Amino acid sequence: MPKTKIEAVTNRLYNRVFICMKCNAKLRTDQRKVSQGKVKCRKCFSKDLRPKSKERKI
Repeated sequence: MPKTKIEAVTNRLYNRVFICMKCNAKLRTDQRKVSQGKVKCRKCFSKDLRPKSKERKI
């Protein structure tokens, strides 16, 4: 499989994706807006967001 396809898939799955730390809702937004505190969770209105972690392959 070409490397560009793998990069495109990982970009879609992990880049700009954040998880709410209270209700585990998934949000897609910019890193800059999250760090400035402008983005809230749609479900619980919390501002505690973390980036989606990449899964490890065993």
